[in-house]
Amino acid sequence: MTTDVFYMARALQLAGNGRYTTDPNPRVGCVLVRDGAIIGEGWHAWAGQDHAEVAALKTVQDATGATAYVTLEPCSHYGKTPPCCEALIKAGVSRVVAAMQDPNPLVSGQGLDRLKAAGCEVVVGVLEDDARLLNRGHIKRMTENRPFVRSKLAMSLDGRTALASGESQWITSACARADVQRLRAESSAILTGISTVLADDPALTARVDFDVAQPLRVVLDTQLQMPSHAQMAKLPGRTLILTCSGDEPKQQRLQQAGFEIYRLPGKNGRLDLHEVMRFLADQKINEVLVEAGAVLNGALLAADLLDELIVYMAPAVLGDQGRGLFHLPGVTTMADKKVLKLLDVRQVGGDLRLTLEPQAANV
Repeated sequence: MTTDVFYMARALQLAGNGRYTTDPNPRVGCVLVRDGAIIGEGWHAWAGQDHAEVAALKTVQDATGATAYVTLEPCSHYGKTPPCCEALIKAGVSRVVAAMQDPNPLVSGQGLDRLKAAGCEVVVGVLEDDARLLNRGHIKRMTENRPFVRSKLAMSLDGRTALASGESQWITSACARADVQRLRAESSAILTGISTVLADDPALTARVDFDVAQPLRVVLDTQLQMPSHAQMAKLPGRTLILTCSGDEPKQQRLQQAGFEIYRLPGKNGRLDLHEVMRFLADQKINEVLVEAGAVLNGALLAADLLDELIVYMAPAVLGDQGRGLFHLPGVTTMADKKVLKLLDVRQVGGDLRLTLEPQAANV
């Protein structure tokens, strides 16, 4: 088992090479080992290209009798590429160690069963927690039909995101803002509300110095207030506007500007956020990064749709007239408070970065 952990750790390291590029596919790495030595390695780099197992097999002339360490169950179906389980069988691999079973119903145990039927020894569950963390968006979409949702927030020491006037640039340091670009790069989509667009005219792009599949831009705009001249209309890639409005002239104007318009069900005069998440899952979105104000963040938190919060806290004070992190009108007593679990604290430049997750029940 110690040996299996060693080689699976290497496979997970390889899988991480696809952190910014594999969407909508999961991040997967593969290591081929024979006689106590690594003979081949590979990872899935881009959707539509070789899966990790095939990439690894292409680095060796003969894999007969080898053990394949794979961070996710080898696929068993034909998609843009042939089944990986068949490639391993054809190559003569005698043992397959998978970190976890694939929750994708097109695979979900079938790849492992096919390997066993072909005479391969199969082991599942080595470093499974690490594998799940790497692909939590894929897992969430396959099991709950919604993406993994992370919100990025920046605040002062006294919990303010902006001055009363709305001025907020810049609360945090350049180092923290660079860290945010990496968060954007590993996200499938960046979600914001129309109020943020009207106030800041953001680009919502990942500005990094490495290869990245740029995230989809998604704007929640109940009444179609989006300006046709917003800078998102001038940028490469897709920008989706989700709305409750049936105003066809407005839709046509925005479509002509280059936006994609989708009408979704509403709830209490606003977009139904659960329907929004189901729609994004249908768009094959694994991970969503929320960059929005107090109203949308408060609504997502109240609807139990935030899986993680990344809060950058600057050593500055904006005063009690500044704007807060969350608009939560339903919190009127201590029993109503939203409880978060602190997962990680680290310093980024002169700021602190807090990683938290909402708790299932108030305590």
